[in-house]
Amino acid sequence: MRTLPSNSGPAAPSAAARTATGSAAAGSTLAEALDRHTVVGTLWRAENGRVRCLACGHRCLIAEGRRGICKVRFNRGGQLHVPFGYVAGAQCDPVEKKPFYHVYPGSNALTFGMLGCDFHCSYCQNWVTSQALRDPASRAPIEEVTPAQLVAAGRRANARLAVSSYNEPLITAEWAVAVFQEARAAGMACAFVSNGNATPEALDFLQPWIVAYKIDLKGFNAQRYRTLGGTLDHVLESIRMVHARGLWLEVVTLLVPGFNDSEAELRDLARFLASVSRDIPWHVTAFHPDYKLTGPPPTTAAQLIRAAEIGAAEGLRFVYAGNAPGRVGHWEDTRCPGCHETLISRHGFCVRAYGLSADGRCPRCGTAIPGLWAAETAPAPAGLDSFNRFPRRIRL
Repeated sequence: MRTLPSNSGPAAPSAAARTATGSAAAGSTLAEALDRHTVVGTLWRAENGRVRCLACGHRCLIAEGRRGICKVRFNRGGQLHVPFGYVAGAQCDPVEKKPFYHVYPGSNALTFGMLGCDFHCSYCQNWVTSQALRDPASRAPIEEVTPAQLVAAGRRANARLAVSSYNEPLITAEWAVAVFQEARAAGMACAFVSNGNATPEALDFLQPWIVAYKIDLKGFNAQRYRTLGGTLDHVLESIRMVHARGLWLEVVTLLVPGFNDSEAELRDLARFLASVSRDIPWHVTAFHPDYKLTGPPPTTAAQLIRAAEIGAAEGLRFVYAGNAPGRVGHWEDTRCPGCHETLISRHGFCVRAYGLSADGRCPRCGTAIPGLWAAETAPAPAGLDSFNRFPRRIRL
C-alpha cells in the first residue's frame, strides 16, 4: 500500500488537469472529464504486472488501461489513479441527516461527495452521483475545489464536522483524507458515511483522521445483497472492524417493503448487531420509490415502528426510526436504557430538548450514554422550521 506524509494528501491536480467543471468538458466524455481530476492514489499495490486496488472489498485487480468496478479508479502506466480535486455535492447538513444521533447532536456537518460507487442498488436515493459512469442518465455536475477551500466554506457555515458521503466514499478515500487533514487542522471532527464494503487497509488509512463511521446494512440476506453489487459477509466484517478500531459506529437499514422487511430477517440483523455491541445505534429509515425500484410502496410509520420494536426486543439499547418526523413516537428520541428517561427529544433533524449531562450521563440515574457529546449542545430555536436545521448548499 502506498503511503502519504502524515500532514498532506496527494498533490493537487495540475492546471492542465483542472478543466472540467460541468458534467463533462466540451468535446469529452464524462469519464475523460473525471480522469483529469485524479492523482496517483495510496490504497493499492502492484501485483503481477497489474494493480490491486485496496479501497473496497472488491479488491479489483486492474490491468493497464482498465477501470475497477467503481469505474473511477483506473490503471494508467502501472499506477492506480484515483479521484481528487472536485466535488459533485457540498452541503451543510444537520448531523442528524447522516444520520448520526450520538455524535454532537444539533451540530452542522460539512458534507461532501464525488461521483461513483462500488454497488449498483436499484433503489439508490443518491443515484445521480453514485451511478456516474455506469448509468448514462446519471450525469451530475462537478465543481473543482481544494481541501482548503472546502473546509473554509464549512467553517463559514459553522460546521463542527466534515463528513464524506453522497457517493461511496471508500472509492474516493484519498480525497476524503486530504479534506479531513485540513478539517482536523481547523478544529473539526471528521466522519464517514459508507456502504460498509471496506477493507482493513482502507480503515487503517482512515482511522487517524475520523471519529465516527456510519454503515448502511442493507439487509441480512446474502443472495439479495449480491443483487445490489455487494457481499453481506464483507459488510458484517466491516461492522466488526470499525467497532474494534474504537471508532464511533452507527448503522442504518433502509426498510424496503418486500425486500428486507420480514420479521425473521430483521431479527437476525438486530441479533447480529447486538452480538457486536448492544450500544450500536440502529436506525431504520423509510424507503420511497426511486431510481429503478418504483414498485414497492413507501415505508409506513407503522412498519418503521415494528422494525424498531424488533431491534429493541433483540437487545439493542438505542434504536431509532427515521424519515417520518413526528409519526414514530419516542423512536426519534434518545432514552436512557437504565431508567427510560428521555434525554434527547427530536423532530426530524431538530433537537427539541437536550438533557444529557456534560459528561454524557443520564442526569436522573447516572447511566453513561455512549457517543460523542458536547457540553454546549442546545436545543434548536423555537419552531421546527429553523433554517439552520435544514440541509443547505454552501458556496465554495
